[in-house]
Amino acid sequence: MAHLSGDEGLRRAFAQSQDIHDFTARQIFGIAPGVAVDPNQRRMAKSVNFGLFYGMSDFGLAQRLEIGRAEAKEITTAYFARFPDVRVYIDRTLEEGRRNGYVSTILGRRRYMPGLISGNYMLRAAAEREATNAPLQGSAADLMKLAMVRIDRALRDSELDATMLLQIHDELIFEVRATQLREAAELVRSHMESAIELSVPLEVTLKAGRNWYDVEPMNEESFEHV
Repeated sequence: MAHLSGDEGLRRAFAQSQDIHDFTARQIFGIAPGVAVDPNQRRMAKSVNFGLFYGMSDFGLAQRLEIGRAEAKEITTAYFARFPDVRVYIDRTLEEGRRNGYVSTILGRRRYMPGLISGNYMLRAAAEREATNAPLQGSAADLMKLAMVRIDRALRDSELDATMLLQIHDELIFEVRATQLREAAELVRSHMESAIELSVPLEVTLKAGRNWYDVEPMNEESFEHV
């Protein structure tokens, strides 16, 4: 959303490597610098971030947060006041969807949305939620699949003893020979962070372990002990 909408507030948060949900909570609740965001405020901000990107209404947000509809509307209004280009992007996406009959991902894949011009309110509202989210989810899929194709090719070209086993949302799981862990990790990070050039940085967290349950974050110190 930060890239597609061009919103300066969201871009600044990612450029500064801030916790986006903490950042959002500070913006919509007016929390001053140096004052801690409490867990409930962060939880609410996270629901707002994902909820609005899924086209969630004030009513839906109120249900998710278990608050009154009026309070949910205040939070939504505060959010769009702080991130105005997100509102502009959503409105533009819906208008283009109505005009073209489809919405597109960052690489141009289309999802056709005839429901956007339906005379049935329920069908139209559902289509608007789907059309708001489809470019985001679809673009995330574009990014991940492109990274997977390039990593697979790079692993074969490098002749590393490493195999891509599984994708889970925004995670990739590999089986790697222990003596080649550092080289494989650097290859994976490079291709994931450069899969598509965005206006905000893509940061990858590396974890390793003998099994999925025991994985721990990797850093330069952990590389030294491989």
